[in-house]
Amino acid sequence: MKKVLASGCIIYISIIACSKQEPVITNDTQMIQPQYDTTAIDSFSAGATTVDIVRQIRMSSKKYQDSLKEAIQLEKEEERITQELEKENKKKLEEEKKLKAKEIATTGTTASE
Repeated sequence: MKKVLASGCIIYISIIACSKQEPVITNDTQMIQPQYDTTAIDSFSAGATTVDIVRQIRMSSKKYQDSLKEAIQLEKEEERITQELEKENKKKLEEEKKLKAKEIATTGTTASE
């Protein structure tokens, strides 16, 4: 009788051990899954970012806006400098014309005498 009871227990334990059961996961060994999607996105797929959107993101950044302001200031400064140089050149040309007119007037009077 003891042999039958022992063999019955062994059969019962093997049946329980071989049955499919979900493994019990405790908090210590719990699997950590990423919170993001890791699938690759083709550039032509529905979730892909277009070039225009990337361009808008770059253009809206603080660094880009600062560089635009700096470029505008440099352009204004260059315009101001070129205008000043043009004014100086015009003044020099007018002075040269006056000097030539004076020379012609002085040489014209001496030649006629």
